[in-house]
Amino acid sequence: MILPGNAPESIAAAAHSIGAGELIGLPTETVYGLAADAGSAWAVAKIFAAKGRPSEHPLIVHVADAGGVAHFADQVPAFASRLIAAFWPGPLTVILPRRDGVGKEAAGGQDSIGLRCPSHPVAQALLRDLLAGSQPVYGLAAPSANQFGRVSPTTAAHVQGEFGDALLVLDGGACRVGIESTIIDCTRGLPILLRPGSISRAQVEAVCGQAVLLKEELQNHIPQGPRASGMLESHYAPNATVRLMNAKALQTALDVLGAEIDSKKPQQPVIATYSRLILRSTSSKVLRRRMPDDAAATAQQLFAVLREFDTQGVKLIWIETPPEGPQWDAVRDRLQRAAAG
Repeated sequence: MILPGNAPESIAAAAHSIGAGELIGLPTETVYGLAADAGSAWAVAKIFAAKGRPSEHPLIVHVADAGGVAHFADQVPAFASRLIAAFWPGPLTVILPRRDGVGKEAAGGQDSIGLRCPSHPVAQALLRDLLAGSQPVYGLAAPSANQFGRVSPTTAAHVQGEFGDALLVLDGGACRVGIESTIIDCTRGLPILLRPGSISRAQVEAVCGQAVLLKEELQNHIPQGPRASGMLESHYAPNATVRLMNAKALQTALDVLGAEIDSKKPQQPVIATYSRLILRSTSSKVLRRRMPDDAAATAQQLFAVLREFDTQGVKLIWIETPPEGPQWDAVRDRLQRAAAG
C-alpha cells in the first residue's frame, strides 16, 4: 500500500503502524528504508526476518534531530559533535558508544550504535510525529528496504516490488542522493571511515580538524571496531552478473559476445551496459545506458539502473569502471560490492 508521503493522514497512518510494532517503507534522501521502532525488540526482529538479514548485522537508527543522540548514545566525542552539527540532517551516520539497555537488538548486540538524522521531509515529518506522541518513539531502525545483500530501493515502487502490497510505504519520490550514507566510526578516539557516501572523507576531515582514517589502515594498530551496515564484500547485487571493465575492454567484449548472442536468437536482452563511453552495438539483445560524467548524478541513478536491468531479464551487466578520484569513491564501492555478488 503506497501512500503519498506529503499527506498528514499518511503520516498518521504510518505512525499508527509503527506504534503497533509493524514495519513501514520510509523515504530518505539516500535510499528507502524498512523502518520499525528501534526501541522495540519485537519490531526490530521483524526487520531482520523480512529482509532475511542475520541478526548480528547492525541496523542504522534514524532520529529526528541531534537531541535524539542522548537517548541512544552513552557518550559523544567532541569531533563527533562537530560532525553532527555540520552534516545533520543529512547523509551521515555516526557510530557511537551505545547506552546500556537501549537499542541492543537494532545494534546487532554490539555496545555501539549507528545514528543518522535524515533530511528527507517525509522522514522528518514521521520522526517528529512519533517523538511528540503520548508514548514517544525516539528513533526508527531503518536499513534499506530490500532483501539482504540485494540492490537498494530508491523509489516507493521498488519497495513494493520487494515486499508486496501489504507493506505501508510512504511515497517521497525518487531519492535525491541515491546511495547509502557515509559511515564514520566515532568509538575509538579518532574518526574512521567505514563506508564512503556522498559526504566525502575530505569534508569530514575539514569538520573534524583531524585526519580521517580508513578501516584498512587500522588493522595492525587498533583492535577490530564495530560492525556496520554495507560492509560485506558482496552487497548491492542485482540478479544478473555484474562485471567492471575499462572502456576499451567493454567495447571489445561487446563486439565479440554481441554477435554471438544474435546468432543464438534469445527471446530477451542478454547483456546490459552502463558506461560513460558511447558504445557501438547493432544487437537488439544489448541494452545500453549512458553513465553520467558526474559522480553525484551517477550515484543518484545507480541503483535504479541496476534494478531496471534486472526487470529486463538480462544475464550480464557490464559496467565501465568509474574514474579514479575521491569524488567517485562511493560509486566505486557500491559497484565493486555488486560485482563481488
